Amino acid sequence: MITRRLLGATALLPFATPALAQWQPTRPIRVLVGFAPGGGTDITTRTIGAKLQTLLGQPIVVENRPGAGGNLASEATVNAPADGSALMMGTIASLVMNPLMVRLPFDVLTDLTAIGRSVEVTNFLVVAPEKPWRTLPELIAAAKARPGTLSYGSSGVGGAGHLGGALLDSMAGIETIHVPYRGGGQLITDILSGKVDYSIATAATVLPHIEAGRLRALAVPSPRRSALLPEVPTVAEAAGLPGYEVANWYAMMGPRGLPRPIVDRVNAALNEAMRDPDVASNLAKHGLEPAPSTPEELTGFIRAETAKWRPIIERAGANAN
Repeated sequence: MITRRLLGATALLPFATPALAQWQPTRPIRVLVGFAPGGGTDITTRTIGAKLQTLLGQPIVVENRPGAGGNLASEATVNAPADGSALMMGTIASLVMNPLMVRLPFDVLTDLTAIGRSVEVTNFLVVAPEKPWRTLPELIAAAKARPGTLSYGSSGVGGAGHLGGALLDSMAGIETIHVPYRGGGQLITDILSGKVDYSIATAATVLPHIEAGRLRALAVPSPRRSALLPEVPTVAEAAGLPGYEVANWYAMMGPRGLPRPIVDRVNAALNEAMRDPDVASNLAKHGLEPAPSTPEELTGFIRAETAKWRPIIERAGANAN
């Protein structure tokens, strides 16, 4: 059983992958998560971490450092020793969006070391069933009728939920209030209670509540419908907003100067963990799809995502609020 802070140690298994024989950790490995427990990043890290500890032969300590849209965890990783004892599960918020919206004391691509992508994330736009809107056009109509009064919550500044709401404002011609939280778990509590009107949140946090009837899914902010809830339309088709798309993903990073043997070993273990049928099955239940990569592919992916989102952020007027 994975605890909130520590995954129990397991014996080192033999490895077929050459990279797995290059570096052997000699103490527990901390993996920093920039959000509170219970959200998609936290669930992903703990699910993969259970297999990683077997492959790496050391306990995986999942350390939640919520705040500033993941920037606190990023800065802690930047300042960690480059010996493999501290890594980070980064997000689109901490690795792409925040650097575009906030002046940070570090550079993602030079002060962090790319290790590999972990998963692509399914999100849903949800409201509490007590809210009067049964479709996305109804919600948009209400926002247009009362500019500046409806609120949407997100798991933090710069995340997919934040950008999804800002992009909806821009493309639908509405004005709403962004309410950032320190993680998906806290966000869901306030959506369920009706303190915020709607949210674009990860399937990992909202799917159980949708299935139990405690939340209503109005749309998927992706180019295609989700196999998890195929009856739920995309934002583009529901609201007549072609081109609307907000991707979400997580990736493993390390401190600057992390030696290549450590990078290769962790990358190989990360990719092998995601190939494990039990891990993949557990991730799929939360709308998380393995998306392995090499370190070089991750670096190129972060650059491409930054180039893609820069004009969108500027056009949407999104900032760190």
